[in-house]
Amino acid sequence: MPRLVAIDFGAKRTGIAVTDPLQLIASALETIPSHTVVAYLKKYVQTEPVEGFVVGMPKRLDGTDTDNTPRVKSFVRALQNAFPETPVHLHDERFTSKMALQAMIASGSTKKDRREKSGNIDKVSAAIILQSFMEQHQR
Repeated sequence: MPRLVAIDFGAKRTGIAVTDPLQLIASALETIPSHTVVAYLKKYVQTEPVEGFVVGMPKRLDGTDTDNTPRVKSFVRALQNAFPETPVHLHDERFTSKMALQAMIASGSTKKDRREKSGNIDKVSAAIILQSFMEQHQR
């Protein structure tokens, strides 16, 4: 079965998470520079079948757009152009960074690990987005 790929797109860094082939578990995969995401995904889909992309959509508590929302919408258009046959699902990403930090603390991550935001929180946030999406869309 093809995987789902989640993307927590940021201005500088983007977290990527994937499901296992049975789409039961979401796992953090990588954090990469945001300007390289489409190229990274093109390489990834050459080795792994992908059923769809799940992109975290940033919103404020009241549902309005954040400063990052226009960047994410622009990225979604680029993703759809690069992969026209692959569905792109938008998923609410509110609180995912805070949840990722709490998950890292609960798992025993050191302060140094948590301070290295250049990777850990972003990819864990993507995994939380993906797990939440899968829970909402259980088959």
